[in-house]
Amino acid sequence: MSNSIKTACLQMCSSSIIEDNLSTIAKLLSQAAERGVQLAILPETFACMTQNQNQRHDAAHAYQHVLDFLSQQAAQHQMCIVAGSVLYASEHDDKLRNRCYVFSSKGTLQTHYDKIHLFDANLPTEQWQESVHIEAGTSPTISSYDQDWHMGLSICYDLRFPELYRYYSAHDCNILTVPAAFTTPTGLAHWEVLLRARAIENQCYVLAAAQSGIHMDGRTTYGHSMMIDPWGKVIASLPTGEGIITAELSLEYLQHSRQYLPVLQHIKDIS
Repeated sequence: MSNSIKTACLQMCSSSIIEDNLSTIAKLLSQAAERGVQLAILPETFACMTQNQNQRHDAAHAYQHVLDFLSQQAAQHQMCIVAGSVLYASEHDDKLRNRCYVFSSKGTLQTHYDKIHLFDANLPTEQWQESVHIEAGTSPTISSYDQDWHMGLSICYDLRFPELYRYYSAHDCNILTVPAAFTTPTGLAHWEVLLRARAIENQCYVLAAAQSGIHMDGRTTYGHSMMIDPWGKVIASLPTGEGIITAELSLEYLQHSRQYLPVLQHIKDIS
């Protein structure tokens, strides 16, 4: 049991080359370990980021190599890792899954979450149809750090759907994780306000680890990894570039926030 926990969000600009990306993750996790981090959040598709479908499928079939690497890193640093997302080859058809894995501080694979909401959007400068190549998940997933800290898992576009996070707060979560690769246009408009809203309305800590920069395939991601407290205050952020941010989460502060303004006790069933 722990009244406080030291956490980190990692930010990077992933390429299509898995080994290069894993090398970056190893470096950033080492930096986090030097700061005493107990729980680290990685960005979405940290191991391989590309729009080339052949490369994406190759990466998906190499997922076990990535998982072995994460297990080793978690055990080496005695650190729980919420592994952003990894492309996984679905058994149902030729579509992939966008999957977040969680490893314990002993390197044990605890659980996984498949991205439920898929990014299909026609923006002024670009178009995205994630559902063409990705098979959507169907259920929320909760993972626990210990008896006190419970995490509701999500990925990127999920952030726009508050009912997912309301489910998590209703099931005793006090941390919401949001690994992401937000586009620059949507990031500028909505990223921070959505993260802060999810924190405020659910009175949870929000840990958002982002991709940042211009990727090998020409895509630009927004960055701005953030850690937000239950009152909606940004307690750590990294606007651009590669690096880590850290923060100490306090269970006492979270409970005080919920007692001071008992919003969660006032929820009405209006269905």
